[in-house]
Amino acid sequence: MGRIQCAPPIFGGRILNIQLLEAAKARVGSVPVLINMVSKRIKQLIAGFRPYVKPSGPNEDKLDIALREIAEGKIVAEMDFAASADDKEKQS
Repeated sequence: MGRIQCAPPIFGGRILNIQLLEAAKARVGSVPVLINMVSKRIKQLIAGFRPYVKPSGPNEDKLDIALREIAEGKIVAEMDFAASADDKEKQS
């Protein structure tokens, strides 16, 4: 019986580094929050913000840099539950 080949996960047309993804997921816990963090950070890196980790090479993908920053704890998500509660009260 042959082996089943799985396609690597793809994000925005890029192949993801599974080890970095798993390490970042372990730090954040929530996949939707992780997606928002990575997306925002990639936009910042494209806009010229400096990375918080040393790139492993001149051509390291910004997605990998963002995932490493999260995995190493250089970037954390702040949750403002008070603002969320205020928004819900305004909708009522």
